[in-house]
Order: sequence, then structure tokens, then C-alpha cells
Amino acid sequence: MAKALKGEMGIVPALDIDSPEHLERVVRETSKREGVAGYKLGLTSVLRFGLTESVRRLRDLTDLPIVYDHQKAGPDMPDMAVKYTALCKEADVDGLILFPVAGPTAVDGFVGEAIRAGLIPFVGGEIPVPDYGVSGGGYMLDDALDRILVRAVHNKADHFVLPAHDTAKIKRWSAWIASNVASPLVLLTGFGALGGSIETSFAAAATCKRRFAIVGRLITGSKSPGDAAAHLYEQMQAVKSAA
Repeated sequence: MAKALKGEMGIVPALDIDSPEHLERVVRETSKREGVAGYKLGLTSVLRFGLTESVRRLRDLTDLPIVYDHQKAGPDMPDMAVKYTALCKEADVDGLILFPVAGPTAVDGFVGEAIRAGLIPFVGGEIPVPDYGVSGGGYMLDDALDRILVRAVHNKADHFVLPAHDTAKIKRWSAWIASNVASPLVLLTGFGALGGSIETSFAAAATCKRRFAIVGRLITGSKSPGDAAAHLYEQMQAVKSAA
């Protein structure tokens, strides 16, 4: 049975790390720290060892939930959802980050298959770069994530990924999610160099009590990953106390 992120707030370190030794050190130094709620496993490890072996290695280091990010799986042919989800289920991950920007049938396929397989879909559709949307010079409609959220909720999703750099968007998305989903969970991403801060993004998402942060280089690039994670968790608690 898939493990869910526990509590109302916490850190999910992003293990997009080239070196297996570095990854192991980060996990060993963070997994017992208060507020660290799980890990995001990405392609750097999976391309080297394969998904099953990468999960096995991570399970040897921690019993926290593992969320697999196939670098935003979901923008694919909808019929790939069954194959993809089955492989992830076999590999023993707990959740999948899905950006089903290929259309409504991709949302139905990838989100629906994840739920049917007993995995937790974390659904998003916008990454924190300035030229992602049409208004910034990119290719995606500015309301793409709005549309994805509606369809994902129709498919019973209740875990969502939001970019942390735009507080106005976070407020709007979080308010809509809180009005349409019972006990939703929001996973914020894009801190530090990508423009987001714990204080501003967590305050903006306050309508959703369950708020977590995917954090990469602020933790993995630190000389003391455990202390870095603890400091970020303290910032979250300050936001919670101020609410």
C-alpha cells in the first residue's frame, strides 16, 4: 500500500543528484530530521541503475515515502499510462509526479491509472521558468494548469504540484483546490534560484492546510543537508504560527 506524506507541512528533498555516494549522504543526513516527509526520486539515479534498483537502494536508506518524478510524466500518448503505471507499481514507489499536458485524455489515463494502481498522483502542469506560458514567450496556454486541475479532480486526484515563484497564481489555484477537494495536499516546487521562497509560497497557499515543499539544491548542495532541511522546516513553522 502506498505511503502518504504525513502531517500538514514538510520537506521532500529532490534527489536529482549525479553521484550515488552524494545521494546516500543526503538521505542519511536528512531522513531522521523533523519535517522531512519523503523523497523525490528523479532520472539521474534511474537512468544509471533503473527504477527498481534505484527504489531498492533508497528503501535500504529510509522508510519514508518515495515519489517518482519521471521528469514530469504525463505528456504522452494516453495508452502509455497503463504500461508506465504498472512499471512504477512493480518498482514499489508510493507516488508519481504527473504533468499530463497532452490533453484531457492524458489526464484521465495517467491520473486514473495511478489511482487504480494504488499509487498517489501528484498532479501539476506548470514549471517555474519565466518563458513557460504564452504570456512569457513560451508555448503553453497560461491557463493550462487551471484546466488540468479541473480534469484531475474529476478523476479523484487530491495531491497537486504548484510552482512556488508566483504567489498570485498560488493563491488562486490553492483557493480553487480547497473549494473543490476535501483535505487536499499541495506540493510547492521551485525554491532558491528558481524564484520561490518558503515564507511567501506557503503563506499564499494557506487555504490548503497540507503544504509540502520539494527542495533540491538548497539541501543537496549544502555542506550539511540535514541542517539545511531543518532550517527550511523552521521557516514553514513560522508561517504556520503567523497564520
